Amino acid sequence: MGKKDASARGVVVIGLGRFGGQVAESLTELGHEVLGIDENAEIVQKLADTLTHVVEADSTDEEALRQIGVAEFNRAVVGIGTDIEASVLTVLALTELGVEEIWAKAISVKHARILERVGARHVVLPEADMGARVAHLVTGKLLDFIELDDGYAIAKVCPPDEFAGSTLAQLGLRSRHGITVVAVKRPGTEAETAVPETVIGSGDMLIVSGPTEKVERLGEQGGFARS
Repeated sequence: MGKKDASARGVVVIGLGRFGGQVAESLTELGHEVLGIDENAEIVQKLADTLTHVVEADSTDEEALRQIGVAEFNRAVVGIGTDIEASVLTVLALTELGVEEIWAKAISVKHARILERVGARHVVLPEADMGARVAHLVTGKLLDFIELDDGYAIAKVCPPDEFAGSTLAQLGLRSRHGITVVAVKRPGTEAETAVPETVIGSGDMLIVSGPTEKVERLGEQGGFARS
C-alpha cells in the first residue's frame, strides 16, 4: 500500500482489545484499509479474517513499526488502555515515524495530557465521555447527547406536540433558545437537513446543535417551550 493510498483510506490501529478492536472492525466495515497491530498472538489470530492486515508486534519498537510499513500511513489509532507506558511510547514512535493524525485512548486526564505532549492530535477518554453522555440522558429529556471538544454539543430532542404544523422560522428557536436545528428526522425516514421553511410534524425528532450549556439547559427544562 503506497503513501498516497494509505493517506486516503488506510488507518493503523494499535492495541486490538475491546476499544481498538471495535474501532478496527468498524473502519473495515466502512471500507477503509486497516492495519491492525497487537502484541497478543491470540488476538491477532482471532482478527486475521476480519481486518485487511493484522500483525503481531511490539508497538513501542519504532524499528519494528517501520518494518511492517507503519510509516506509510498518515492516520493511526492507539487503543492501548491500562499500560500507560506502552501507550505513551507507541504514540511517540508513531510521531517519530511521521504519522500525522494520531488518535489515542486515555484512561485519565493526566494520561491524556501526556499523550498530547508526545504527539497525539486527538485523545479519547471513552469511560469519561460515555459517563457524561449517560448522565445527560438519564437526568434530562434529550434522546442523545454528544459534546465536542470546543464547548459545542449536538443532541436529539422531541419537540412538544404544539409545534406540529409550524415552520422553524415561525418557532424562532435559535433566537429564543440559542441553539440551531440542523436536521429533522420524521418517523420511518432518514434525517433531512433543516431550513427555515421546514414544517415540524407530529412525531418528528429534531437534531440540534449549539453551545454545550444551552443544549444542556434544553435537556434540564424538558425540551422546548413556547414563549
